[in-house]
Amino acid sequence: MRISTRFLAAASIAALSMLAGSAMAQEKLIIGTEGAYPPFNTLEADGSLVGFDIDIARALCDEMKVTCEFVTQDWDGIIPALQAKKFDAIIASMSITPERLEKVDFSKKYYNTPPAIAVPKDSPITDLAGLKGKTLGAQSSTTHANYAEKHMGDSELKLYPTADEYKLDLEGGRVDAVIDDVVVLSEWIKSDAGQCCKILTPLETDVEINGEGAGIAVRKGETALADKLSAAIAAIRANGKYAEINKKYFDFDVYGN
Repeated sequence: MRISTRFLAAASIAALSMLAGSAMAQEKLIIGTEGAYPPFNTLEADGSLVGFDIDIARALCDEMKVTCEFVTQDWDGIIPALQAKKFDAIIASMSITPERLEKVDFSKKYYNTPPAIAVPKDSPITDLAGLKGKTLGAQSSTTHANYAEKHMGDSELKLYPTADEYKLDLEGGRVDAVIDDVVVLSEWIKSDAGQCCKILTPLETDVEINGEGAGIAVRKGETALADKLSAAIAAIRANGKYAEINKKYFDFDVYGN
């Protein structure tokens, strides 16, 4: 069977175009984040993204010599959006848990902080036992909601799409307490918006639920990308960039044990 030289030339050009497209794709990392979880990731009024997650993402992209592009996505749909190839990785304070590992792969952790409970400053609740029969707010589809379901069954759990919404309800007296990351709650109560409230207590980490820390999620099977991200995390920990970003947001090392 004879093949025309014109056909071969066209095929060669197409192959080269595919290779070029693949190389270009490797030069950019599209990152999904929520944009509603201060101080880790927040979408500002001008459309810019700020926060610890965002600065860490940019540092990792610099280390990997790729360009970062961010996409905001509601938390409930962030894993399906990754699976649908809306972005390449999730950097949004997502805890590495056995349940999530069934759906996605992860880099090594880039921070690890425990959950906590916050209540109004004038709350009669003085300890965890006082939560019995009370309404407890949490963001849906989070490890904190799962923690409350497992360990605080005597409370009525009320779920919210975003952290901002449960904060408004706690301030307005529509829930008695809320559960979230201790850093998120601590930073909130230090702000003008959180003057209503206080930390009741940090909680003991449940590894089965809280996992081993927050990692970077990638699609199942994309272990090469996960490994590159893990190596970049180790590199910015070693060269001081991580410490520089950490100091910008916190007065302690959020990397944890």
